[in-house]
Amino acid sequence: MKNELTEIEGRKVSFFISNDIPELILIEPTDMRSIDHMDRQVNELEGMVYKPFLFVAFSVDDWNLQLSPWEAPAVFGDEGFGGKGRETLAFVSESLIPEIRQRFCLNADKPMVIGGYSLAGLFSLWATYETDSFKGCAAASPSVWFPKWMEYVKGRKTCASNIYLSLGDREEKTKNSVMKTVGDNIRALSEIYSDSGIKNYLEWNEGNHFKDADIRTAKAFAWCINSIMPE
Repeated sequence: MKNELTEIEGRKVSFFISNDIPELILIEPTDMRSIDHMDRQVNELEGMVYKPFLFVAFSVDDWNLQLSPWEAPAVFGDEGFGGKGRETLAFVSESLIPEIRQRFCLNADKPMVIGGYSLAGLFSLWATYETDSFKGCAAASPSVWFPKWMEYVKGRKTCASNIYLSLGDREEKTKNSVMKTVGDNIRALSEIYSDSGIKNYLEWNEGNHFKDADIRTAKAFAWCINSIMPE
C-alpha cells in the first residue's frame, strides 16, 4: 500500500491507500511514537481482508487528556484524565473526514470505521454515540473500566451497526479495583449490543494488555470490514 504523511492542524496524519478505489475508510487515533510505525498493523490487516480500504491514523499528543470523553481521576500512577475527547472528535468530524474525502475524491456514502487500542478503543466506542458518521467500531482492548462508562452506555444508543470488542484474558486479573472491572464491563457491553440488535463480536486474546497491540487492532478492523462488506 502507498503511504502518505501530512500534518493537519498540528497533528501528524498517515494515509495508507491501496491501488484500487477504497470501499471503506478506517480511522485510528494513535500516539506520537506509533504513528510512524503503522506498517506492521496495516500489513497484517491487508492480509486479513479482500476489500480495498483507506487507513488513516492521526497522532494524539496527550493520550489521557485528548482521548478521555470526560474528566476522571487517576486510576494508576498520578496522571488523571483531562476529558478533552470532544475536542479530538471535533477534529475528526470537522477537519480530518472532510480532508480525507477531498484528498482522495471519496463520496460521503463510503462506510467509515473508527477504532483503536486501549483508551483509543474507548474513545472510538464513545464516538459512535456522539456522531452517526461511523458504521463500524474496532475497539481492541478498550478501556471500558473508565469511570462512569457503563452508566453512560446504559442511557444511550450507539449509531454504529457493527462493533468489535476484544480483551486479553489476563487483563481483568489485576489488584487495581477500577481496572479489574474491565472483564465484567466488556461482557455486559457485548450483551447490551446484542440485546439492541447490533451486530457485535467479543474476542478474548491470550495475554495481558500489552501483548500484540498492533495485531489485535488489525484483527479488530478486519472483523469490521468483513462484517460490513462480507464476501
